[in-house]
Amino acid sequence: MFPDIETQLKHLSRGVIDIFPRDEFVARLDAARRANRPLRVKLGIDPTRPDIHLGHGVPLNKLRHFQEMGHQAVLIIGDYTGMIGDPSGQDTTRPQITHEQVLENARTYLAQVGKILDLSRTEVVHNGDWFAKMSFLDVIRLAGHMTVARMLERDDFRKRYTENQPISLHEFLYPLMQGYDSVMVRSDVEIGGNDQTFNLLVGRQLQKDAGQPPQAALTLPLLVGLDGALKMSKSYGNYIGINEDPWTMYGKTMSIPDALLRTYFDLTSDVPPEETERLLAGSPMEAKLALAFALVRRYHGEPAAREASDRFDREVRKKETPEAVPEVRVPPEALEDGRIWIARLVVLCGLAESTSQARRLVTQGAVSLDGEAVTDANLNVTPKAGALLKAGKRKFARLAL
Repeated sequence: MFPDIETQLKHLSRGVIDIFPRDEFVARLDAARRANRPLRVKLGIDPTRPDIHLGHGVPLNKLRHFQEMGHQAVLIIGDYTGMIGDPSGQDTTRPQITHEQVLENARTYLAQVGKILDLSRTEVVHNGDWFAKMSFLDVIRLAGHMTVARMLERDDFRKRYTENQPISLHEFLYPLMQGYDSVMVRSDVEIGGNDQTFNLLVGRQLQKDAGQPPQAALTLPLLVGLDGALKMSKSYGNYIGINEDPWTMYGKTMSIPDALLRTYFDLTSDVPPEETERLLAGSPMEAKLALAFALVRRYHGEPAAREASDRFDREVRKKETPEAVPEVRVPPEALEDGRIWIARLVVLCGLAESTSQARRLVTQGAVSLDGEAVTDANLNVTPKAGALLKAGKRKFARLAL
């Protein structure tokens, strides 16, 4: 038996930007409850990269909400759409990747997705199951369902067209392919980011053309990254990966801007709304501590969350040096006249991924050597055996020569 409609709407609309059309969605929920038949709720994910971050987890969380209300989650692994890459929100054509690359990226996807969804109650399909069987004539017929004028109604395509930026024809196929997925799985509801609204509505059109009841569409906001400005992306370095170790995940969560706390609670956590309101009414620090604990617990378990929490309290809040600091040997060939560029030293010790990131840490006053702050990003330093190098609040290395 499904919960009452009011309960379902409250749970399913949390964090949602819009529902197209809302009255149809409510009617579908009501009909499903009366017939005791779960709705088929579709989400497509393209394995364009091997790892999933919290931004990818936003629609997965919403799909989990539908599972909690008793509905059928349908997860489509886009092994064919992934070769094109979703053009939504892009101002240039995405580089195409091979089918082999997509499949390799997808190799660990289910293990990662399983940290959010109940896979025992999830229908998982690849859209290559039907696109690989299509003939060129089938592709022509599919393309016949869309006009160029309609395609140029998309904000991103229209912007690129008016600015004389190239649009490749294969990009026009992407919305049709995503919409055709809805036909093939007979979805009742599709979930997507608000940048995918056009694609979701194409699914409604293709379902109508195929004689199916058109799906309702739920749009979700794109998660803003740790910089508080751009959407979360590995390319921008402002992400929290769901496979990152507990300490890194906890520390990154503590760096979330205060203004984004409600968004992160609503879109990324399993903290109940009532508890979220109580936390947000208090201090931002305590709310972040609760959010960090909740995220690490969700992806790594309660013991890992407690360990990360205790370590953060010791090393960051009480500013104690960690008990176990990794020792890093500085090779002679890295030195010039016994000195080394500070940014290179930070990277050599594994405290930054690149010298540009290390330079930013230095200029932000986040780097110290043996307790003395280093603020000149062009400085060459003389490393000493046993010296403690610190970058940010949580990364340390003990130098060895």
